[in-house]
Amino acid sequence: MLKMTGLGKVYRTERIETHALRGVDVEVREGEFIAVTGPSGSGKTTFLNVAGLLEDASSGRYELDGTDVTALDDDARSRLRNRAIGFIFQGFNLIPELNLADNVDVPLRYRGLPAAERRQRIEQALAQVGLASRARHYPAELSGGQQQRVAIARALAGQPRLLLADEPTGNLDTQMARSVMELLEQINAAGTTIVMVTHDPDLARRAQRHLHIIDGQVADLALLDA
Repeated sequence: MLKMTGLGKVYRTERIETHALRGVDVEVREGEFIAVTGPSGSGKTTFLNVAGLLEDASSGRYELDGTDVTALDDDARSRLRNRAIGFIFQGFNLIPELNLADNVDVPLRYRGLPAAERRQRIEQALAQVGLASRARHYPAELSGGQQQRVAIARALAGQPRLLLADEPTGNLDTQMARSVMELLEQINAAGTTIVMVTHDPDLARRAQRHLHIIDGQVADLALLDA
């Protein structure tokens, strides 16, 4: 699903050069659930942004679903990202003026899908996260855990093969975090590949494999323990 070879990411200003990723070699197989951990500033979010085609790598090679994305122009990268990748963020990023159904609908409209197909996808996604009966409610009427479930539904409605989650339980209490994690495990069991950044070691241990990032370099703890 995802293969990075010698991947590097450098941020440059007039005075300083920061190596956020250094020689990253990572393979994520289809259907895996991967946890990415590391201290603040280690490169976790940069790794996720490059994996999600939100940022370009500075060097190396990146293949997503069999396509060498380093050779694609911006339009082709956007089409691949919209087709193959879903995103879940710590801050939910819901639009408060829109009800849940319309929040889930936003990225589907950008894809130009017919109205009937959009309605079907919205209903299925909200049902999958247990919020079908709340479709006409607004984000402010929901708990934090329910809002994160809407964010997950929004990602699922695009039917992504790869789901990237950046601290999806970071704003939730322990019980809500456990509920969201159980939902992600169900989504993974249905076949979706998940790469999740988390600071919580208990959540990281529930993933199938664990990547630890230090100073922009990645250690595969599953391989280290083998």
